[in-house]
Amino acid sequence: MDKGTSGTLYIISAASGAGKTSLLRALIARDPGLVISVSHTTRAPRPAEVEGVDYYFVHDAAFLELIEAGAFLEHAHVFDRRYGTTHEAVAGHLAAGRDVLVEIDWQGAQQIRERLNNTVSIFILPPSRQALESRLRARAQDSDAVINERMSAAVSEMSHYPEYDYIVWNDAFDSALHDLEAIIRARRLRLGRQQIMHSDSLADLTGEDAGG
Repeated sequence: MDKGTSGTLYIISAASGAGKTSLLRALIARDPGLVISVSHTTRAPRPAEVEGVDYYFVHDAAFLELIEAGAFLEHAHVFDRRYGTTHEAVAGHLAAGRDVLVEIDWQGAQQIRERLNNTVSIFILPPSRQALESRLRARAQDSDAVINERMSAAVSEMSHYPEYDYIVWNDAFDSALHDLEAIIRARRLRLGRQQIMHSDSLADLTGEDAGG
């Protein structure tokens, strides 16, 4: 991959119920320069989820074959289900200069940071534990036992926030969305990226040779 023209990989993590998926869908709708990596999972599709859009849904045996083949950039075992991001899901977009969002937990984030340098990590947090539990119950999809299990896992997940570059608080949706946009815009305005994207204009302004 040509590091001079590659996009940025954004690692996005959050506890279940923190509103991560809704925020990222809104972000993608407003920014054509972003794509969301589609992960593989062994869990069953939820209502309205679409194959190849929300996830690639595969059986456990097929997932294990992908692990054996070294296909995953990261993978993890969560709530008795497997999740993973393949190299193929992100490499082409990055090489084409597109910025890629990857929704993963802290385990996957650690794996990606070990393998790639050009990453920015963001942890999305709810305003409080009470707010998080209310959001989980509002889904009306899980029993009390499952919600309690998810809350316990959420507390553990959120304890890893210091490993990330940025924190975004999802108290008010629009404010959190603007914060995500600000992080991405600031990254795109960094010197190195501007020199690549606007080499001709910079050369014209400064009288330098664009190729040099």
